[in-house]
Amino acid sequence: MADRRSSQRVPPTTVRRLSAYYRALGALVERGVPHVSSKALSDLAGSTAPQVRRDLAYFGSFGTRGVGYSVDALRAQLARILGIDRSWPLGLVGVGNLGRALLAYRGFRGPEYKIAAAFDTDRTKIGAVVEGVRVSDVASFAEEARRLGLAIALVAVPADAAQGVVDQVVAADVHAILNFAPVQLRVPEGVRLSNVDLSMEVESLTHALTDGGVARAGRGAYHERGL
Repeated sequence: MADRRSSQRVPPTTVRRLSAYYRALGALVERGVPHVSSKALSDLAGSTAPQVRRDLAYFGSFGTRGVGYSVDALRAQLARILGIDRSWPLGLVGVGNLGRALLAYRGFRGPEYKIAAAFDTDRTKIGAVVEGVRVSDVASFAEEARRLGLAIALVAVPADAAQGVVDQVVAADVHAILNFAPVQLRVPEGVRLSNVDLSMEVESLTHALTDGGVARAGRGAYHERGL
């Protein structure tokens, strides 16, 4: 049995890789593969065998020398470590184009994470049912958060409205927020805030294309192939 170590010692990059390992193990489960080596797992997850072993070592010993890891057992342990061995109800604030895309996203409609409620200020949207989720007035967020036990809030509102929404979410005693608004937000100690800025992600790619030589190498490769 693996002994979980203090999460304070685990780097955030390791946690992200654990998520990749978990998804790779899920693919192996679907294929009926009973055991996997650190090398095979690293190939599937885009890592290296030593990195897999180091990441897992934060939480104990899982594999058997000469056999590898039990796919089912390791996946169950990673689910426990990542906290997805139970269901987490999510609340979405903002049902614009991005909010509708999040409601349609299959990753937020599964057993681990499910958008249980959606909120907006637009009277034409309140009361509508989008992807099976009823849109409520954001003024009722605190009441609905308590009733549904919302654990995480997804904030998909314009930048100028994001801080007010986050303040409202925090006041409702929801301590985990995933923010999609392109703005820096303030949260009190004890509240975990993660930001997804799509523009910044695209800008990192355009930087690579502009200054990293990717565009020049790519054009040359296509030219040589006659494409």
